[in-house]
Amino acid sequence: MSDVLQQLASILEQRKLESADKSYVASLYAKGLDTILKKIGEEAAETIIAAKNSDEEHLIYEMADLWFHCMVLLADQGLKPQDVLQELQRRFGLSGLDEKAQRSQ
Repeated sequence: MSDVLQQLASILEQRKLESADKSYVASLYAKGLDTILKKIGEEAAETIIAAKNSDEEHLIYEMADLWFHCMVLLADQGLKPQDVLQELQRRFGLSGLDEKAQRSQ
C-alpha cells in the first residue's frame, strides 16, 4: 500500500518542475501555501459531509481527495509520506492518552 504513496510522492515532486498552466498540482504550488491549505480545508469538510451522510462510496472518494491534497502539502513543505508513516509507526504500542500527555510536556 505504501508503494502507492511513494509513487504519488514522486509524481508530486515532478510536478514542481512543470508549468502551472499544464498541471493542477503545479498550479497549487505556484499559488502557494494558503491555497494548498484552503484546498485541504475544503476536502476535509467534504469528507465530513460524506461521513455524516453515511455515503461509503462518497466517503472513500472524498478521503482520497483529502489525502491527495495533504500529500501536496507534504511535498510543498519538503516532507515525504515516509515521515508521517514513521511517526505513525512510533505511536504503535503507545496509548493515545499517553501520547497526548507526552505532547503537553
